[in-house]
Amino acid sequence: MTSEQTTTATFHISVQPSGRAFTAQSDETILAAAIRGGVGLPYSCKDGSCGSCKCKKLSGSVVHKEHSEKALSAVEEEAGFVLTCSARALTDVVLESRQVTDESSFPIKKLPVRVAALNRLSHDVMQVKLQLPAADHFKYHAGQYIEFILRDGSRRAYSMATAPHFQETTPGVELHIRHMAGGKFTDHVFGAMKEKEILRVEGPFGSFFLREDSAKPIILLASGTGFAPVKALIEHMQHKGIKRAITLYWGGRRPADLYMDAWVRERAAEMPNLSYVPVVSNAEAEDQWTGRTGFVHKAVMEDFADLSGHQVYACGAPIVVDSARAEYSAERGLPEEEFFADAFTSEADKHSA
Repeated sequence: MTSEQTTTATFHISVQPSGRAFTAQSDETILAAAIRGGVGLPYSCKDGSCGSCKCKKLSGSVVHKEHSEKALSAVEEEAGFVLTCSARALTDVVLESRQVTDESSFPIKKLPVRVAALNRLSHDVMQVKLQLPAADHFKYHAGQYIEFILRDGSRRAYSMATAPHFQETTPGVELHIRHMAGGKFTDHVFGAMKEKEILRVEGPFGSFFLREDSAKPIILLASGTGFAPVKALIEHMQHKGIKRAITLYWGGRRPADLYMDAWVRERAAEMPNLSYVPVVSNAEAEDQWTGRTGFVHKAVMEDFADLSGHQVYACGAPIVVDSARAEYSAERGLPEEEFFADAFTSEADKHSA
């Protein structure tokens, strides 16, 4: 290998139509460079699994590392689409991304955290409350996530279920962790984890947060523990006195999967602009469920013939998020740039991709 080949080059990356720009090294992904440069490109998983960061390349050349075919197909890549979390620049690049923002540039920090409390919210969901260092004020947007850095260097990402204003009185965050059988981290959470245990986290990450420069009515779509960041959004909107019309659709297989149903109903009673539609897909006779049934993203389509004037914030299982993204745009007129998502890809999802 020649010395020229081992030299790290620097390229200019610009994003249309915002005109935001940053530099990227040839040995880092475009997304990593954007985060470093304080430019908020949309993203979620950061490892080529979910497709949230997919955008159009208007000019330039990139090379992708290994990624999921579901996140970016060969046909899409041929058509000029890129996954910024997997793509490295080979030249200067111009991208088109209508969700770019500079709001997500809070500093990313590595922090020690202490397990303050463990509470079971359902048979397979644990509420984990983490105490943050009091001297190191942690800033984030409601809806963002943190990553646990495990001893072997691997990472696990979880959305924060508390709005940031709570940091002013109680430095800490709440997570909702679903038990994945055989999962290295979740087996520990539901087994040996004890209060006062010390862990390391890094964050904040993610582009899933409220766009407050819009007055459009909001659809919140959550499946399972995808409710965690949605809870933070609701707390934030209540705290800020945001009066936009909000409709929350929360889906689970059984009623017990809507593990904070009472909390949502309390917020809806306090917030006249918040409507709540719980949806169950696999109710059994013993559940005595009399509410909505079926797929949660379909319930939105049953209620709204036209989404062209809305914003949608969707979080949960990739199949729910991907279906909503495609169908709301194609069948209900939702502008693609008004769909904000955080798909919860598990380690199993990533390895089967």
